[in-house]
Amino acid sequence: MECVKIGLLVLLALFAGQTESATDTKVVCYYDSQAYNRPGNGKFDLNFLDPALQFCTHLIYGYAGIKEENFNIAPLDESLDINKQNYKHIVELKRRFPGLRVLLSVGGNRDVSGEGSEKNLKYRTLLESVETRLAFINSAHNLVKTYGFDGLDLAWEFPETKPRKIRNKICKFRSPLANICLTHLPALASWFVNLKHKIAGESITDEKAEEHKEQFIALVREFKNAFRHDGILLTLSQLPNVNGTVYYDPRQIAPNVDFVTTATQLATPKSSTIQARSMSFQLNQGLPANKLLLGIPTYGRAWKLNEDSGFTGVPPVAADGAADPGPYSNEAGLLSYPEICNKIANQKEIKAGYLGKLRKVNDPTKRYGTYAYRLPDQNGENGIWVGFEDPDTVGNKAAYAKAKGLGGIAVLDITLDDFRGTCVSDNFPLLRAAKYRL
Repeated sequence: MECVKIGLLVLLALFAGQTESATDTKVVCYYDSQAYNRPGNGKFDLNFLDPALQFCTHLIYGYAGIKEENFNIAPLDESLDINKQNYKHIVELKRRFPGLRVLLSVGGNRDVSGEGSEKNLKYRTLLESVETRLAFINSAHNLVKTYGFDGLDLAWEFPETKPRKIRNKICKFRSPLANICLTHLPALASWFVNLKHKIAGESITDEKAEEHKEQFIALVREFKNAFRHDGILLTLSQLPNVNGTVYYDPRQIAPNVDFVTTATQLATPKSSTIQARSMSFQLNQGLPANKLLLGIPTYGRAWKLNEDSGFTGVPPVAADGAADPGPYSNEAGLLSYPEICNKIANQKEIKAGYLGKLRKVNDPTKRYGTYAYRLPDQNGENGIWVGFEDPDTVGNKAAYAKAKGLGGIAVLDITLDDFRGTCVSDNFPLLRAAKYRL
């Protein structure tokens, strides 16, 4: 009889070790494996992970996709993930970091197909029948177990919510600070939420959104049932520009997920407000605070300034579309933290008149964030405005998450942090700042 009791205690201990604790503060590090293909100093391979993982409780490896012909999960970069054995090597990191949990993420705006109303249609079609959902679940379960991942993250590619474009000749609003005339408006209207509702609006192209919402609840429930026996984690990442009020039912989803990350697309003066509203929705609709993670971006959003942009740099300002791609991130309007911090003038350059560098403006209110700018030259060119997080604002966000009793933070993503330490003596300054304030 005593042996039976001991055996039951051992089994309970093993099971407890396989489940996710809701009370531990999490630092979830997202890792976009395509950073391996960036040029020059932007290239990020597995060797750079070690200094970061001392701060991470979870590592989410992105991204897998979905095969349209059979709705099975599949690597998006088979040459890297399978042939070069990145899946194997990423999971083996747990040997050096025993407390680390490694998850595979699917979607993440990396598995893009189709255009217009049919963009990423397979993510909606998959939801619409039990057969296609089970095909996906079974293939994902097999992949996760085969390579030893601790869980699966659903960064589901629902239709994006896009503001309508505002033409330069039409939108002549005035402000005491500067002109507001946005010729390229993928999300810049988020600077003023009330202005967004007046001139931008929201477009939801999914006529079956309510059905897809219910079907996504079913998918999550079916996933958890399949994973429960093996103690596999299931998490959600709410993508930027996806309207969570349309596609997520936090109260129905909460019992079947280990945590949910709310991401913010922009590091602009109003993005923190948008993110706060998303978080409030999740909490008010029944998601426990200890299952909600605050997403912190390691990138900034950059915009071109022109002769109509004024002379102060204080937002809102006139913008002439997304800024040119950075040398490493190679995406128009997006700059990694090292691409930003190396453009900011130091004290010597400030005294010399900035010498083409950016003027940094801090936010003493701790409400809106940091930005930097360079005014256009005499030809109306080379002007730039970029909103971003720095170690101070990242630390403030982490402290906010702690004060609100959230489950932790998620760093999106570590490959866009200063992993080479080019701006300061330490590498991963944003990740470090966030961790130290939790």
